[in-house]
Amino acid sequence: MSNEELTMPTKYDPQAIEKGRYEWWLKGKYFEAQPESGKKPYTIVIPPPNVTGKLHLGHAWDTTLQDIMTRMKRMQGYDALWLPGMDHAGIATQARVEGKLREEGITRYDLGREKFVEETWKWKEEYADHIREQWAKLGLGLDYSRERFTLDEGLSKAVQEVFVTLYNKKLIYRGEYIINWDPATKTALSDIEVIHKDVQGAFYHMRYPLADGTGSIEIATTRPETMLGDTAVAVHPEDERYKHLIGKMVTLPIVGREIPIIADDYVDMEFGSGAVKITPAHDPNDFEIGNRHDLPRILVMKEDGSMNALAGKYDGMDRFECRKEIVKDLQETAVLFKIEEHLHSVGHSERSGAVVEPYLSTQWFVKMQPLAEEAIKLQAQEGKVNFVPDRFEHTYLQWMENVHDWCISRQLWWGHRIPAWYHNETGEVYVGHEAPKDSENWRQDNDVLDTWFSSALWPFSTMGWPDVDNEEFKRYYPTDALVTGYDIIFFWVSRMIFQGLEFTDQRPFKDVLIHGLVRAEDGRKMSKSLGNGVDPMDVIEKYGADALRYFLSTGSSPGQDLRYSTEKVEAIWNFANKIWNASRFALMNMDGMTYDEINLTGEKSVADAWILTRLNETIEQVTKLADKYEFGEVGRALYNFIWDDFCDWYIEMAKLPLYGEDETAKKMTRSVLAYVLDNTMRLLHPFMPFITEEIWQNLPHQGESITVAAWPVADAALTDHTRATDMKLLMDIIRAVRTIRAEVNTPMSKKVPLTLSAKDAATVTVLESNRMYIERFCNPETLTIGENSQAPEKSMSAVVTGAELFLPLEGLLNIDEEIARLTKELAKWQSEVKRVQGKLSNERFMSKAPEAVVEEERAKEKDYLEKYAAVERRIEEMKEI
Repeated sequence: MSNEELTMPTKYDPQAIEKGRYEWWLKGKYFEAQPESGKKPYTIVIPPPNVTGKLHLGHAWDTTLQDIMTRMKRMQGYDALWLPGMDHAGIATQARVEGKLREEGITRYDLGREKFVEETWKWKEEYADHIREQWAKLGLGLDYSRERFTLDEGLSKAVQEVFVTLYNKKLIYRGEYIINWDPATKTALSDIEVIHKDVQGAFYHMRYPLADGTGSIEIATTRPETMLGDTAVAVHPEDERYKHLIGKMVTLPIVGREIPIIADDYVDMEFGSGAVKITPAHDPNDFEIGNRHDLPRILVMKEDGSMNALAGKYDGMDRFECRKEIVKDLQETAVLFKIEEHLHSVGHSERSGAVVEPYLSTQWFVKMQPLAEEAIKLQAQEGKVNFVPDRFEHTYLQWMENVHDWCISRQLWWGHRIPAWYHNETGEVYVGHEAPKDSENWRQDNDVLDTWFSSALWPFSTMGWPDVDNEEFKRYYPTDALVTGYDIIFFWVSRMIFQGLEFTDQRPFKDVLIHGLVRAEDGRKMSKSLGNGVDPMDVIEKYGADALRYFLSTGSSPGQDLRYSTEKVEAIWNFANKIWNASRFALMNMDGMTYDEINLTGEKSVADAWILTRLNETIEQVTKLADKYEFGEVGRALYNFIWDDFCDWYIEMAKLPLYGEDETAKKMTRSVLAYVLDNTMRLLHPFMPFITEEIWQNLPHQGESITVAAWPVADAALTDHTRATDMKLLMDIIRAVRTIRAEVNTPMSKKVPLTLSAKDAATVTVLESNRMYIERFCNPETLTIGENSQAPEKSMSAVVTGAELFLPLEGLLNIDEEIARLTKELAKWQSEVKRVQGKLSNERFMSKAPEAVVEEERAKEKDYLEKYAAVERRIEEMKEI
C-alpha cells in the first residue's frame, strides 16, 4: 500500500470509523454459524433481555463479555454460534403496556384479552427494534438468522411439552396454598421475586376473651387487620400456663365468632406471651397449622389488597387503612392494651414495589425436591457445571438444598397460557397440548406461566427442542458458556440447570461466568430514584463503543462489581487514540508493502528481536488468561504491550532505521511493524472490534475481515530471550538517564557526558553494538563505554542490571540557581510537615476524625518528611560541588 492509498484519517474519530461497519459485518455474514463447516462448534446463548425498554450498562457489560468470547473462538477456528433473542417478560411488559393504556384513558379490560395481547405484540416489535439498534451500536457479533423470542411458535411448543410432561410425572400440581401476592399487579410471585426490606412496624398486644367469661388470653400480632380471618389461638402443648385452656373457646373481638384454643409444637413458648393467633388464609405457617388441625380458611381480603365482605364493616377499605381503624376500635374496647415499636423484615414485590401479601390462592406449582436433587448430584460429578469464580457454586447449591416448590402461575394476559382446561359441569381438569375435543364444554385456565418457566428452557428450546433429531440441537447443545450477573443465579441459572437435566439429560452449559453489578462512581447501586444511571448509548455517542467495551470488560475481575468511571472511559479513548496514531505512523512508513512482502528471516536489530519476543509472550499470556475468563488481566497485558512496549519504545526505536540509509534494515523494520501490528490488532479485536477492523483493513493483510482472521499463535522461531535481555538493559539505561536529568532539572535537549561501566566484556559488546540507541535517546555529549570504568568526579550515578552509569554534574547546571530552587522547595515541604503535624497534635481532631482520615494524615506526614529529607540531602550534595 502506498502513502496515497492510506485511508485512515489523521484524527481518531470513533463515530466516523464505527459508522456503517456493523452493517458491513452483517452483509458479509461473518457472525453466522456454519454448521456445514466441519469446525468444532462453540455455543453461547444470550441471556434474553426483556422487551420492556432500553438496555442498561449491566446488559452492555454482560453482552460485551460474550462478544469477546465468541469473537475469540471464531478467530481460533471454531464454528461459533452466539444466539440472540429476547424475553417476553410477563409482569414487566404487561405493566408497561397497561401504563401506556392508562395514559390513553383505557384499561386492559376495556380492550379484552385478545386485543390487549395484540397491543402487547405491537409493543414487543417496537422495543425489539430498539434493542437490536443498541446491540448494533455495541458491535455485538450475533447470528440474527437464529434469533428467538420466548413467545415464538417453537418456544411455545417447548413450554407446552415441558408443562405437560412434568404434569404427567406429577411434578406439576395445582393446589390451594398461601402464596406471595402482589396487590398492585394482582398476581402471584415466586419467593425470589420478593425483596425483603426492614420496615419500622409495631407489635399490637391484645386480649382475646374466653367464651365462658372466665378470663382472657394474650396474643400479639404485626398485622391486626388479619384477625378478622382468625380461626384459632395456638399454644405449645407443654406450656404449663395454658394446658388447662386447651380445647376451650375464645370470642374473636369485633367479629364475635367463637374459635378454639389448640395445642401445636410450632408455637415458641419463649416468644411473647406464648400464645399466637392462627389465620390460615393469610399466613404460610398458620396455613400449615390449619391443615394439621383441620381449621377453616377465611380469606378477608380481595386481590387488590382491600378488605372483602367477610371483613364486615371494614369491607372495601384498603388493608393499611383497615389496620388503623381496627387498632382504633380495639383500643376503645380495651382489647388492645399495648403497642410496641418493632423493626421487622417485610416482603416487597420486585416489580411493583408493593408490600407483598401472604394470600390464600389456588395456583400451579412445580414440585422442586426431585428436580433439585438431580441438579445437586450433578455438581459431584466430572461433567458438572463449572462456576467462575467457583465460590458461586456454593451460593447455587445452598439455594438448591433449601428450595421450596415453585409457584408458576401468574394472573396475567401476556405470556404462555397454562395448557389446562376445566370441565364446565364436572370441574374435571385436563392438561394437554391441545384443547379437549368437545372444547365447548371446557374452559381454559386464564393464567399464564411465570416468565422464568420459559427462560429456564432457553439453552435447548432455542435449538429446536423438543425435536431432538434436529441437526441444530445435536450440533450446538449443550452450550459452552453462559455469562450472567450473580443477582440471577436463583432466578435463572438454577432453573436452566434442573430443566436441562430433566429434559435433555445433560448440563445446559459447561461454564457459567458470573459478573457483578455496575455501580455508580461512589459505589452506590445505579437506580432511577437516585438519578445516577448511565445510558451506554450516551457513552458510545461521546467516546465510541470500543472505549466503553474495553472499560466494561477489563475493569474488574470475575464475580466483582464494577464502578463506572467517566475518567477511565476517557483514558481508554486516549489509549485508542494512541493506537490510531501509532498505526498511522507505521502505515505511512510501510511504503506500499503487501502481505506477501512481510519477511522476518533476515538480520534483526535488538529492538526488532525484543518486540517480536514480547509479542510472543503477550500472545501466550492473553490466550491463557482469556481461557480462564481473566479479562481484566488480559486488558492489562494488552495495554502494557501496546502503550509501553510498542508505542513508547519500539516505534521510537524504529524511526532510526526508517529514517536511515540502510535499505535492508528499513525492510526488516517495515516487516516487523506490519507483523506486530497485524497480530496486535487481532489480539485486541474481540475487545475493540471497530478500531481494529479499520486499522487491519489498511494493513497488509489476508482475508476479508479481521472478524474471521486467525487468532495469533506464538512463533517460537521469533523468540530471542538473549536479545530481549539486551534490550531491557538499554531501556533501563535510558530510563535511568531520564530520571537523573529530571531530578537535576536538565532537559533531554541539553547534551551531557555519559559514562557506562559494564560488568563484563559481553555487556560491553552489547552496549557498543547498540550505541546508536543510547546516543539517540540519552543525547550524550560524549559516550564512554568500558568494563568496570572509573566513575568521573562529581557525578551522579545509577545502577542497572549488568552496568552502572555516571553523569558528571559540572557544567550541567547553575549550582547557585539550583540551590535557590531547592531551598524554596524545602520551605514548601517544611510548611506541609508543620500543617499536618499541627493536625495530628490537635486533640479535638484526633478524637473526632474517623480512623481512615487520621491514617491518611499520618501517611501524608511520612511522605512529606521523606520529601523534606531528600531535598535537604540534595542541597548538601550541591554545596559539596
